[in-house]
Amino acid sequence: MGQDAHMSGLLTYELGDGVATITIDDGKVNALSPAMLGEIGTALDRADADGAVVLLTGRPGMFSAGFDLRVLGAGGAGAAEMLRAGFELSYRLLSFPAPVVIACSGHALAMAVFLVLSGDYRLGADGAFRIGANEVAIGLTMPRAAIEVCRQRLAPAHFHRAVNNAEIYTPAAAVAAGFLDEVVAPEDLAARARERALALGALDRAAHRATKLRARHGALEALRAAIGTDDAEVRALMGVTP
Repeated sequence: MGQDAHMSGLLTYELGDGVATITIDDGKVNALSPAMLGEIGTALDRADADGAVVLLTGRPGMFSAGFDLRVLGAGGAGAAEMLRAGFELSYRLLSFPAPVVIACSGHALAMAVFLVLSGDYRLGADGAFRIGANEVAIGLTMPRAAIEVCRQRLAPAHFHRAVNNAEIYTPAAAVAAGFLDEVVAPEDLAARARERALALGALDRAAHRATKLRARHGALEALRAAIGTDDAEVRALMGVTP
């Protein structure tokens, strides 16, 4: 580990040379459970306090399969709160004061791919991995917040294919679609992601932050409104009191 490292039950935080590497690993599919989302949030708090560039990655072969389906299936306040927390995390990554690099280490589906779309630079490991938003394919209407996250980053020619048609991409095809910026061999992913993080860390931090917020102003406003509307709708459907 690097200069400053911390391990929890679901992730590792490692700080070195101004880069905070957050590696999520639940030993399975890296489900974005309430606990996982909470730990990622805590790690981002620490990166912010450290003034570090964020490098978010997953276990080899699996970035994340998305929300914890057990929590979703149980419904109620727990499901509603998890859904909101996921998109609040996406909003936070999109507006984070330091650069955010995503190293997509394998499969990234549903909520996981929305986190990928929220990074400043997105790398993916090459291989037989599935990347995309599969909500419609499994009978779910895409949340408004998910649509806004996709809208702000996907190539116009792929937006409807990815959102309405639930098209799933290989890592190589995901670059043209706009899910990723670059694909590298799995064994090169960590080094290349760190290289990009260090390069972004050399940017003027104040200019980066101000420009990012200016460039994403419309997208962030649309996402904030969508999160609120989705939350109210989900709570009403589940009979949860606000």
